[in-house]
Amino acid sequence: MTRVLDAPQQVPGRSPLRLGRVSGVFRVRPMLVLLGGLVVLLGGVLLDIGLGEYQLSPGQVLVTLFGGGDYADQYVVFGLRMPRALTAVLVGAALGLAGAITQAVARNPLASPDMLGITSGAGAAAVLVIVFGGTAGALGGLAEAVGLPVVALVGGLLAGFAIYGLAYRGGVDSYRIVLVGVGITALAGNAIYWLLTVGDVNDAGRAMVWLTGSLNARGWDHVVPTAIALAVLLPMTLVGAHSLGALQFDDDTVRGIGVRVNLARGVLLLAAVVLASIATAAAGPVQFVALAAPQIALRLSRSSRPPLVASLVFGGALVVAADLLSRTAFGAAEMPVGIVTAILGAPYLIYLLIRRYREDRA
Repeated sequence: MTRVLDAPQQVPGRSPLRLGRVSGVFRVRPMLVLLGGLVVLLGGVLLDIGLGEYQLSPGQVLVTLFGGGDYADQYVVFGLRMPRALTAVLVGAALGLAGAITQAVARNPLASPDMLGITSGAGAAAVLVIVFGGTAGALGGLAEAVGLPVVALVGGLLAGFAIYGLAYRGGVDSYRIVLVGVGITALAGNAIYWLLTVGDVNDAGRAMVWLTGSLNARGWDHVVPTAIALAVLLPMTLVGAHSLGALQFDDDTVRGIGVRVNLARGVLLLAAVVLASIATAAAGPVQFVALAAPQIALRLSRSSRPPLVASLVFGGALVVAADLLSRTAFGAAEMPVGIVTAILGAPYLIYLLIRRYREDRA
């Protein structure tokens, strides 16, 4: 008697889109979330440029951006507010992308550059230059032009290497990397306090203003380095995005599907460190953006890991919204943007901690 084998059961799913050797699956919801984030970001930028003592409607801002408007409109838009708004977008985008990478690599929603000590390391290095450079010192001009971004980058890289080296024990455990990052944050924070204590009063005051995370008086010289970093690192991270999906599993599973775990983690974390350090150099430590933006994008898109491009867009939108609030919501007293993001982000951090604790106990 011949046994007839049942035909394999077909599992419904989306058909992949193929372009040569590259293939992918188109998902409608993440794309709609991304488009919605872009609309919010564009609206926030138009409002951030238009609102202030010299009022401009969104229509007037658009007309001026495309070459219209009188001399006063062009000066306010291009000379005063647009560099600040673009700096806010780029800083938020860099932080959002860095946070998405670190959270995906560590498999932990609490693993963001400001929680892991990368931002604190970059801040400590930048404060070192501000305090000992001074506005009239030999390093003063260097700190304002090239020196501050470069030194902040070096500080962030050193903090990142220290975290990875101390957390590595045949692999990187998500809890261990967060605990080591908390220790690095405390160490860098104490170094900052010591530098403020031994430095000149005027330089220490200048450093304190920078440490709050401020976009005041930001110009095109702050826009260019951050834009270059994003232009270089965004394609690199998108190319390595397939590794992020694999890194959601344990190390043995990742090795079994042919991904070089340590190399993939190292390259992606290096990109996150550079992005966070450049953002810190441009605007100071803007807290909680790298923590919240990827989680907002993740929950709206309902994906398995924080989406990179959506996290970038939501990061930019968060910083632009915080800058708009800091300039317009407190009357004549302008509040640093880092304080606004900290006020909004601290309750969200508490929520994540409580949620993580309940998930671990379940």
